[in-house]
Amino acid sequence: MDYRKESLRLHSEWKGKIEITARAKVGDKDALSLAYTPGVAEPCLAIKEDYNKSWELTRRWNTVAVITDGTAVLGLGDIGPEAGMPVMEGKCVLFKEFGGVDAIPICVRTKDVDEIVNTVYNISGSFGGINLEDISAPRCFEVERKLKEICDIPVFHDDQHGTAICLAAAMINALKIVNKNIGDIKCIINGAGAAGTAIGELMLKLGLKNLIMCDKFGAICKGDETLSEAHKELSLKTNPKHEKGALKDVMRGADIFIGVSAPNIVTKEMVASMNKDAIVFAMANPVPEIMPDVALEAGAKIVGTGRSDFPNQINNVLAFPGIFRGALDVRAKNITEEMKIAAAYAIASLVSDDELSAEYIIPRAFDKRIKDTVAKAVADAAIKCGVARI
Repeated sequence: MDYRKESLRLHSEWKGKIEITARAKVGDKDALSLAYTPGVAEPCLAIKEDYNKSWELTRRWNTVAVITDGTAVLGLGDIGPEAGMPVMEGKCVLFKEFGGVDAIPICVRTKDVDEIVNTVYNISGSFGGINLEDISAPRCFEVERKLKEICDIPVFHDDQHGTAICLAAAMINALKIVNKNIGDIKCIINGAGAAGTAIGELMLKLGLKNLIMCDKFGAICKGDETLSEAHKELSLKTNPKHEKGALKDVMRGADIFIGVSAPNIVTKEMVASMNKDAIVFAMANPVPEIMPDVALEAGAKIVGTGRSDFPNQINNVLAFPGIFRGALDVRAKNITEEMKIAAAYAIASLVSDDELSAEYIIPRAFDKRIKDTVAKAVADAAIKCGVARI
């Protein structure tokens, strides 16, 4: 099948991938008076008296806004908010199908951080959560940080944290196979943008000590005055041995390579220079940093990609629907690091020790257990760390 041509045909046929259906039926005068005026005044007054009733008397409790400015849409780059709408609608479909969560796509016509923040904050009372999507770095960091400071509902940038959680789950299980401890390994992350930074931050919280972040100029190292402010901050937490050089230089002796960067930039020789039983997560899409067969021939023990046509697909759909399901179920104020870690371990737990193999380290997207398992772990973590409201 030519997916591009068939998708365009179907989008023309669908005329949108989501729609709103009515839960309240208005087939007669009494039903109309109850769903709308005059009866609707009563729930309005109840919410006026008690803000928390907005979750009980409206669909807010199960509704998430999917927000983009269209500046980093898939691998297409800055194509604008309207052009990003098919992706946002697709995300909303995934929320519903995999998490039972209603989601509304909202594409904002501005690249100004404060305008985005103000727009989202001003509509946040209509939603139980905010999912930021396809906003370019470094603005995405500022947008998320500012929204988390002022919103009383979860704000989650899936490109950062969903990717990090899924990779963490894959890493947890991969390390079991190669019998290595996270505190003892050397890990390289190539790509120090939104996803790479979030992956690195979460790996450090899981106990990784020797992490080297690389951008297109090579290893990020403390003391390099040419670094951006964001990368200077990264340099304070990473590269403890102050290794310098290009990607090929720091990959020598590494145990794990994680790529969230560009196609075909890792060679067979680079993988061969890694430690025995190396783990390679080449996440560039649609063409990974190195093709799985080439990485395996070079000596990698485990290879994962973002693609569905190879084993070990690391797909964000494993994470974000269940995470929001769990957060909404307990009316969480935000999504904490503890909740992210709980989600990673929950995803990893769905592959039993008996099932675990070099070609099966992470559950498949259509595993029916994912939503409930992740949601429960996230809800329990929210209660434990004090951000749940019910």
